[in-house]
Amino acid sequence: MGKKNKLKKFRDNLTYPNIYQNFEPKYPKLVKGEDIEVDLKGKWAAEHFNNHHPIILELACGRGEYTVALAKAYPHLNFIGVDVKGARIWQGATQALEQNLHNAAFLRTRIEQIHLFIGEEEADEIWITFPDPFLRESKDKKRLTSSRFLDLYKKIIKKNGILHLKTDSGVLYDYTLETLDQYEGATILYKNDNIYAAPLAYPELEFKTHYEREHLEVGKTIKYIRFTIN
Repeated sequence: MGKKNKLKKFRDNLTYPNIYQNFEPKYPKLVKGEDIEVDLKGKWAAEHFNNHHPIILELACGRGEYTVALAKAYPHLNFIGVDVKGARIWQGATQALEQNLHNAAFLRTRIEQIHLFIGEEEADEIWITFPDPFLRESKDKKRLTSSRFLDLYKKIIKKNGILHLKTDSGVLYDYTLETLDQYEGATILYKNDNIYAAPLAYPELEFKTHYEREHLEVGKTIKYIRFTIN
């Protein structure tokens, strides 16, 4: 049943108007539906959203819960959830369609290839919500706040554009602070290793993903860093 359910989601993804996919990383082209090749790099607002509103990315969006919540709360902004797993983004894309959230779209690709599909300074903000912390030091370069990835984000985010990290991992939180401290042009605007210990500093932090709720249920604290990388 699980395999059949996943295959159904993959079929649905081919019919959804709010999903774009890169099926083969070695051949980085963007496809809508089964075989309609599209080029939205630098043109997401005008050619998909049909407006000129700011664009906010959620990287490693998983089920797309944060993308959907933000899109519902801020209808004057455009949101793109990015993840490599098609069965995951199906959930967010389905919810967005059911709720008529025309300002939410989903991009299936590897994060390390994000610059191939998002144009230079096209993103106004970037959210990184509960990514894999890659706890082994040997895999620290895979962390989405490593200098390797910051270099990528710098290509696609506007000057003074805000980046957000929300995580339950103390290792990733500390690592990110250390990385930003050494990264040229990085400025930490706000940091908090327990955001729910006091009134929230920013209202958009109140949205919770499935994994965040699980973390809270077992007593983990939620951490947040707000920064720029000019």
